[in-house]
Amino acid sequence: MNSSSDEKSKLGNGVVGIQAETVNKWERRTPLTPLHCARLLHGGKDKTGVSRIVVQPSGKRIHHDALYEDMGCEVSDDLSDCGLIVGIKQPEPDMILPERTYAFFSHTHKAQKENMPFLDKILSEGVTLCDYELIVGDHAKRLLAFGKYAGRAGLVDVLHGLGQISLGAQEIFELLPHTFVEPSQLPELFVKDKGICQNRKSTKRVYQVYGCIITSQDMVEHKDPSKSFDKADYYAHPEHYNPFFHKKISPYMSVLVNCIYWEKRFPRLISTKQIQDLTTKGCPLVGICDISCDIGGSTEFLNRATLIDTPFFRFNPSNNSFHDDMDGDGVICMAVEILPTEFAKEASQHFGDILSEFVGSLASMTEIADLPDHLKRACISYKGELTSLYAYIPRMRKSNPEYVLFPLSLHICALSEMIMPLLCKPCFCLCPLLTAKRDKRKYWWILRFPITQNRHTYWWILMKLRFSKIGKQE
Repeated sequence: MNSSSDEKSKLGNGVVGIQAETVNKWERRTPLTPLHCARLLHGGKDKTGVSRIVVQPSGKRIHHDALYEDMGCEVSDDLSDCGLIVGIKQPEPDMILPERTYAFFSHTHKAQKENMPFLDKILSEGVTLCDYELIVGDHAKRLLAFGKYAGRAGLVDVLHGLGQISLGAQEIFELLPHTFVEPSQLPELFVKDKGICQNRKSTKRVYQVYGCIITSQDMVEHKDPSKSFDKADYYAHPEHYNPFFHKKISPYMSVLVNCIYWEKRFPRLISTKQIQDLTTKGCPLVGICDISCDIGGSTEFLNRATLIDTPFFRFNPSNNSFHDDMDGDGVICMAVEILPTEFAKEASQHFGDILSEFVGSLASMTEIADLPDHLKRACISYKGELTSLYAYIPRMRKSNPEYVLFPLSLHICALSEMIMPLLCKPCFCLCPLLTAKRDKRKYWWILRFPITQNRHTYWWILMKLRFSKIGKQE
């Protein structure tokens, strides 16, 4: 290992390392493809800020090591010459090199308990940490994300789960026979279909998907009956509002897909007590997919993240128990963290197209003041110290629920994975994937699918678009 002064000199030296993804066996994405590397190297350091790229070898990365070598990269386990090291997910703590700049999804800016030891390691090693999730442009809109591919993967997996479905999800939704309804129509529509099922008045098999766009005013109501919902007031003072999503929407859905950003000062989307009460009243909810993977967050009873090969667990509200099988009573839950890796090649190309625009600034940075504002705001730490925007993290670690994190901004990220391997026969074929259009006004989708085994029975599927909050400036 070099001396401390030598280590410090690595910062801003223009040498970029691409780490091997080792934490999750399914992770095949790469932050930069061989083509992105070629453009950075062949453009010259004066123009791109990059002089060398060292790639850690990986047998599972979507692009073979030899392709990086063909483009002029070095393939080596040793990243000690690199001043900037980029990845997708956190590296193993013992892989952290001191006094470097690292860029990846760290999942630390909300003081996530499970990742605080990792943040401690970052700080103790004098590392500058840039979190992709916090790179935002004007109006706090995220610039770097995989969201669309999470939505696509989610719909494909759900169709598979429904027997062999939202931005990425909306792509598929709009290819299906569909009708949009208003939230006020849900009770009437639900009762009508329930009556048809019970009375068997119809012999026509209807293949129809219903979409319902729901905004935040359908999730909460003001505590003062004389006051109406005000979105700005809700974001600033959520304590003025009571949740009523569990009364207005939950009684009519069979599957919830949740991508909401949540923190303790906001009401939960569904609490454990609410799902227990709904169950006793005959709620048709049979599955929840939490794309946010916010353990114990907006869906309180989500107590673990799941893997691509074991995506489900079962929660039984009746006795508050959790099970690894899907054969008994309760709600099937899924919280897969790395859905975009199911489209590893396309997702990596999309991500690298944007990241390659930022790499030069990060690779040549010796002082945080040298960075453009959008990258400066994304630095959680600088040389082992929390930056001013993230000085709140120690207070969050003390679990003070009154501490207000940041002003809220809204952006659309992809809707993603739904669940339900509950049906024995297929009800829809796999659809082609198209490019989705973003609509910042649309927050929720409610979908209804007919089960082929019973022409009068329907599952409600609710999907939520994601709120994002970024620092004091996602």
